[in-house]
Amino acid sequence: MKPLYILVLSAFLPFAVAAQEAPAVPAFAPLNAAEVTLAEFLWLKRPIVVFADSAADPAFITQMEMLAVDPAALELRDVVVVTDTDPAAKTEWRLKLRPRGFSLVLLDKDGEPELRKPLPWDLREITRAIDKFPLRRQEVLQQQPAGR
Repeated sequence: MKPLYILVLSAFLPFAVAAQEAPAVPAFAPLNAAEVTLAEFLWLKRPIVVFADSAADPAFITQMEMLAVDPAALELRDVVVVTDTDPAAKTEWRLKLRPRGFSLVLLDKDGEPELRKPLPWDLREITRAIDKFPLRRQEVLQQQPAGR
């Protein structure tokens, strides 16, 4: 009977090792607006653009902390975070979106602004807003069609 236990336990050993490995958690890596263009993300990603007049702006710091809470939720929705804290740089993002002071702008994959906020927004509110975008709804339906 003892050899049977050893055989059964050895059969499940690879599963135990795999279960102990921590799942890969995506890193939160915001991109600088001066280094990327909107065209790079067109139809591929949903940019969330966080504007401020300075990186020391309390609203900017709060917003970045809120976005860093759950990078997996952003990755699930194909979100990329772009930051612009230098008004003098006149980046493509600033010229297109024309922010004043702190501003949070959610764009869809087609490059069009869907939502603008003058104050920091919680990650839960952001993901709920993205889930209401027409393109996001279409993606969810394609991934999980009814009747399956």
